[in-house]
Amino acid sequence: MDIPPLAGKTAAMSLGALPVSYALNKVSALSQPLCVVLVSTLILGLLFMAVYSLSHGEITYDPLYAVFVIFSFTSVVDLVIALQEDGYMTGFMDFYTKEVTVATKSGVAGGGPGPIMHAPEHHSCPQGEPYLRTAHGIFICYWDGTVHYLLYLAMAGAIRKRKRYRNLGLYWLGSFAMSLLVFLPGNILGKYSSEIRPAFFLAILYMLVPCWAGVQEEQRKGLLQRPADLTLVIYLILAAFFTLFRGLVVLDCPTDACFIYIYQYEPYLRDPVAYPKLQMLMYLFYALPFYCLAVYALTFPGCSWLPDWALVFAGAIGQAQFSHMGASVHLRTPFTYRVPEDTWTTFFLSNMLFALGPHLLAFRCLWRPAFFMQARPLAPQVQGKKQQ
Repeated sequence: MDIPPLAGKTAAMSLGALPVSYALNKVSALSQPLCVVLVSTLILGLLFMAVYSLSHGEITYDPLYAVFVIFSFTSVVDLVIALQEDGYMTGFMDFYTKEVTVATKSGVAGGGPGPIMHAPEHHSCPQGEPYLRTAHGIFICYWDGTVHYLLYLAMAGAIRKRKRYRNLGLYWLGSFAMSLLVFLPGNILGKYSSEIRPAFFLAILYMLVPCWAGVQEEQRKGLLQRPADLTLVIYLILAAFFTLFRGLVVLDCPTDACFIYIYQYEPYLRDPVAYPKLQMLMYLFYALPFYCLAVYALTFPGCSWLPDWALVFAGAIGQAQFSHMGASVHLRTPFTYRVPEDTWTTFFLSNMLFALGPHLLAFRCLWRPAFFMQARPLAPQVQGKKQQ
């Protein structure tokens, strides 16, 4: 494999993360979680403007160039966090991972008669992303600050030299996706679920930016020119989030939203017969990847596998939703686990839409299948005539 040269300009801009993080660590206002996320967003926005003004030609050739430069900057930040948490350096990213001890009053009675004494109770308050201080979080930062960083430099260098970087890109995509698919749900399901701060949502944007850039770089036929497909894409994205949400619910996610949903909207998910839980896990592990792949197939032409698989999933989702919705209100289901009457409308609308969408997708594939057909190469005779 021909390894492209590293991008010197990208390395120089990414190393700017060191003085920036050191300076921000001295600003006392960054002790507030909202200030952390606002300043982080501002810095990334200014960095994008700088990249766009200094490397307009590279971005025009391949929009992923801007993504790689910005992510190389964040990779240096992640490496600093890992080194600091392991004690190899100090004074750079304390404001982002630290937990500030806050004193509050708690009623503690003094011994014997007399007035009740209130002793201060101390608890830690995370500011940025304290879950990066876990062993898993530290090693993710090490990986991002070394392997991903070198990949960003190599892929940015390939773009500057107008070379291909497909193999490096595929390796990065697999590594990038796996780290986030484990790290983000783990933050929600683990012991830090009650300590999620606004900075957490930067990680979600961090996951969406390369997807957007990839679409910009590969798009050949505008999705906006196909309103039916655009509507299906929006539906599939919403269905994917709904699938992920219900999967987290049955995995005992401790967030308030999951707690409210499982007790007020779909208490059947708690039924000890285990069928609803297994059904949601089947959705999580099979339907969720299909929805993501279907979005890709509706965006890029030539995915000949979608019509057949759309029919398969339409039948699967139809059967599953029919059984799930019926069992949720059936008299054989204990009253405790049935859908409350005051939430029937929300329950049936959301689940009916969830069941209807795959059938509309299958109908779309059968209605106009030409979009999903792979282009056939011209016969030699035809090519000879065109050359003549």
